[in-house]
Amino acid sequence: MEPSRPWQRELASAIRTVEALCSLLDLDPSQFPAPRAGDSFPLRVPRGYVARMANRDPHDPLLLQVLPSYAEDITSPGYIDDPVGDLDARVAPGVLHKYQGRVLLIATEACPIHCRYCFRRHFPHERLDWEATMAYLVTHPDLHEVVLSGGDPLSLSDRQLAALSERLETVPHLRRLRIHTRMPVVLPERVDDALIAWLTQGRLGKVMVLHINHPNELDHKVRQACAALTQAGVMLLNQSVLLHNINDRVETLTALSEALFEAGVTPYYLHLLDAVQGAAHFAVPASSALILMEELRIRLPGYLVPRLVQESAGALAKIAVTC
Repeated sequence: MEPSRPWQRELASAIRTVEALCSLLDLDPSQFPAPRAGDSFPLRVPRGYVARMANRDPHDPLLLQVLPSYAEDITSPGYIDDPVGDLDARVAPGVLHKYQGRVLLIATEACPIHCRYCFRRHFPHERLDWEATMAYLVTHPDLHEVVLSGGDPLSLSDRQLAALSERLETVPHLRRLRIHTRMPVVLPERVDDALIAWLTQGRLGKVMVLHINHPNELDHKVRQACAALTQAGVMLLNQSVLLHNINDRVETLTALSEALFEAGVTPYYLHLLDAVQGAAHFAVPASSALILMEELRIRLPGYLVPRLVQESAGALAKIAVTC
């Protein structure tokens, strides 16, 4: 067994109860009645991420992303367990094929943080069957990119990541490995020398898509992690989710794009909320989102304006949200 690394020890000490979270932030836990949904999707947040939250502020935008709410128990019409059609796109255990030229592997169900709007919060995770996975990849020469998702694929150890990429390297028509992760944001210690070594090895080009919703998430350690990734030659993109009372103001989104650019990250997508059951209280109407986008275009150069998109089950690509 490989020895634990600092990031793994940080992950092991993540906050797991509302009482512990409130204690760190000097809040009264009785203000936050626990939802029944919390039993199946419990609170989990690294201490370093909590340190970026404001004390005594129950409306802190980072806190609202992770704090379980009684609103999660409300059944909302149109909100379902599988809003983006993952199950219909399943071609092998843990393998989803939705879009031309690329396939997604749900590499792990583990995640360093449980965001309350997570579109896979109800997903029935299963272990990858590597024999079935490789058979599918080899027999589909039109596939050029593999997307690692989860959970969070960087929850895997460096040895597990190396074994995974070594298998993928044997498929001659694959060109790129894309990693969808929140780990460098919520636990920047994960970006260590061993991870950088893995990212710089092999023939597959590496692309990393981060998930940052608010400028307050970008502290000094996160910027350092992004700099290390950029210096290693990893393309860094960001996708955000538009969330009510968290980032649905033009000032917040402008500051986010500027902070991303300073950290070497390109704003890529701004998603409308996926209609997952239990997350309706985060939704921002498309009409409001379009107004925000017009204001962003006025305030920012075009390369800092993310594309407003929505994912629809069965669609052949992300759907651009326009007037």
